[in-house]
Amino acid sequence: MPEMPEVEGLVEFLRGRVTGLAVSSARLTQIAALKTFDPRLDELVGREVTEVGRHGKFVRIAAGDLHLVFHLAKAGWLRWHETLPTTVIKPGRSPIALRVGFGDGSGFDLTEAGTKKSLAVYVVRNPPEVPGIAKLGPDPLDDGFTRDTLAGLLAGRRTQIKGVLRDQQIVAGIGNAYSDEILHAARMSPYALAANLGDEDVDRLYTALRETLAAAVDAARGRPPAELKDAKRRGMSVHARGGQPCPVCGDTVRSVFLADRSFEYCPTCQTGGKVLADRRLSRLLK
Repeated sequence: MPEMPEVEGLVEFLRGRVTGLAVSSARLTQIAALKTFDPRLDELVGREVTEVGRHGKFVRIAAGDLHLVFHLAKAGWLRWHETLPTTVIKPGRSPIALRVGFGDGSGFDLTEAGTKKSLAVYVVRNPPEVPGIAKLGPDPLDDGFTRDTLAGLLAGRRTQIKGVLRDQQIVAGIGNAYSDEILHAARMSPYALAANLGDEDVDRLYTALRETLAAAVDAARGRPPAELKDAKRRGMSVHARGGQPCPVCGDTVRSVFLADRSFEYCPTCQTGGKVLADRRLSRLLK
């Protein structure tokens, strides 16, 4: 799933490509992807792009007095075209959910792999009309997100810190991958309860959060969309690296599987050498 650093990379790319251009076309090919009906999608056509921004994992393109907002979900992505293809997209037979063109002939496709379709597109007059944006917690890279801000968000939460970091209503933009990376950098167990963290724990977590995300945004900056996924993978220390050596201590990175996802951690760096129970393996052994 694209997370805040990759989405920020997409936003910076689009900002440099489409600001000042008029929307020339907007074609929906996956009807379920569009979550709004008023304003209509075709009302974007003819309006000039004035701003491209980000809200958590949402991309927002302001065109006149309307906003095209999209969330790429788990398997979505943006494919950029310097010259927009003229081929006809067949609904139901293509991974393309939305094709948007601009006045200079360029454009992009929003695509989604797999059969479980979660990519979401909105056309609104005000960004908070998108339910996911209205409920977002603070952005962790905003200047106002201080150590005390984080401490206040954690206070009293009898919830595992891994889940707290991934909850968009608590902190915006962090998902499964970067929560793994942040907790590894903070030398903290994914199962640690937020309410039990002491002052030194919060200090480490805050530093790890800000530095990990800032480095990831720097790595994404200036890259075209086609390169962002590989840049993300190369920057990971533990996420999706189960069975490989930890780059800090050399211990084997372990995976824990939960439902349709997994997370990774280093026992030596994060859990005092304790190997966390893998529920998938536990079920197999019963």
